[in-house]
Amino acid sequence: MGMGGVSIWQLLIILVIVLLIFGTKRLTGLGSDLGNAIKGFRGAMKDGDAENDAAEPQKLEQADAKGAAAGTTTGAATGAAAGGSGADQGKPKV
Repeated sequence: MGMGGVSIWQLLIILVIVLLIFGTKRLTGLGSDLGNAIKGFRGAMKDGDAENDAAEPQKLEQADAKGAAAGTTTGAATGAAAGGSGADQGKPKV
């Protein structure tokens, strides 16, 4: 008994059947395609990390600028939500 109840002989029989069905040429092509796909994925992950690291400070500055701009308009928005306009926000309601 090998790995989880599958012996080495059973694995060899499965390998022979797969070789007979697909052939060695197709299996080597599949292996190289899979290897190229993994290399491309790893390269994209490395490039994506470098872009995110470089763009992060710029995104933070933009978010701070948007937050500061949104902070100046929230007074009028809360006044309008309370039932008044921005012009009569300081006036007491009777």
